[in-house]
Amino acid sequence: MKRYTVEEIDHLVEGGIIASCQPIAGGPLDQDEIVAAMAMACINGGAKSLRIEGAARVAKMRRLSDIPIIGIVKRELENTGVCITPNVDDVLALADAGADIIAFDATDRARPTRREHIVEAILGQDCHAMADCASMSDVHFALSLDVGFVGTTLAGYLGGHTPEEPDYEFLTSAVEVAPRVIAEGRYNTPERAREARRLGAWGVVVGTALTRLEIMTAWFVEGMATISSEQEEWFRHKGRKIGV
Repeated sequence: MKRYTVEEIDHLVEGGIIASCQPIAGGPLDQDEIVAAMAMACINGGAKSLRIEGAARVAKMRRLSDIPIIGIVKRELENTGVCITPNVDDVLALADAGADIIAFDATDRARPTRREHIVEAILGQDCHAMADCASMSDVHFALSLDVGFVGTTLAGYLGGHTPEEPDYEFLTSAVEVAPRVIAEGRYNTPERAREARRLGAWGVVVGTALTRLEIMTAWFVEGMATISSEQEEWFRHKGRKIGV
């Protein structure tokens, strides 16, 4: 039996922020206790749901909170670019850990397990499914299998240059056909998240801006590096004038 019905998830999450608590793999924050602490801090800040990687971390958060959890497993596999919940065993582990929604890569690419089988496994475990999409064809595929939640997660990440802005055009197209579209992918400011909601997003996933300190720090460092040599000279001159 599902922990939450779709209607209950609507009540709890719709219009809110979904905090993706996924630190950089191998980084100093990539520890179970730290991930749990970040997730609880996000909840305290008003996040309505969590997106958590790994069955063990999903289970830990399930013990700590009743908030709806989107669970995923990431794997680096040979001969495929698909890494988000690529196997049925991953689905079973996430369901056993207590995930309410299980997200999977819904793109039409070479993969170890057919997309249809992943969806079948998720629904067979009495969990809700979320399709991480990159295109409208992915969205239509997900809807054909009664996937309840559609994410713009992979737009801009399948090769080539990743744009700085979110793919608002994709989001706009998706909300025209899907009832619950989760905006994800570069929604890293309050303004961008608000724009996603204005365009019809059911919810907005925010990850890097909340839980990846290395990247956030780099943003500031890079911003400071754009100060011109003329400005630097002005700062030095000002310091000499005031005796600093």
